[in-house]
Amino acid sequence: MPKVAELTPLGVASLALLAEEPMHPYEMYQLLMARHEDRLVKVRPGTLYHSVGRLEENGLVEATGTEREGNRPERTTYRITPAGHEALGARLQAMLSTPVNEYPAFPHAIAEAHHLPAAVVMELLEERLVALGADLDFLVHAEATVTAKGLDRKYWIDITYQQAMRRTEIAWIRDLLEELGNGRLPWDEPLPTPTELSHKPKESLGKRS
Repeated sequence: MPKVAELTPLGVASLALLAEEPMHPYEMYQLLMARHEDRLVKVRPGTLYHSVGRLEENGLVEATGTEREGNRPERTTYRITPAGHEALGARLQAMLSTPVNEYPAFPHAIAEAHHLPAAVVMELLEERLVALGADLDFLVHAEATVTAKGLDRKYWIDITYQQAMRRTEIAWIRDLLEELGNGRLPWDEPLPTPTELSHKPKESLGKRS
């Protein structure tokens, strides 16, 4: 069995689906998309088939049969094995209990934003607010959709978590914009780059005697 840490996010998602019931990879893909889990893991039909194949090689899932509908390609149904249940449980426990620095881009960008003029930073953050607002609207709509379908909340609590994260980031950015706008956060203009210096007109060295 592979080490718990070696289970990829898509591998975890695959095992979690098969822990619900046996299914074939295309059915797994459809379910992931219906639950909007493509926002949590990168998933395409090809990568999902590859992930399931790797899980089978490691003894975490096993094929239960193959069927064909009309002229469609054969589809193999898989089920999770006892080793798969054990690996899934161990990986989920580790993921839930232990914070991991995943090196997200935004905190890094904020840490280095002082290299840009304040006006540019504010403009870019306003653009980010628009994108975050659209993202939040999508998540609210997704919650309404799964609620209307009667899907148990335990399957989509991640949607409300993502909503909370978006609302927190939106509030934080608005506070930062206010501080930049009213001057409570001092912001020195960045030093000119060598290229900018080379394009500046030469200052007079003084009149000749």
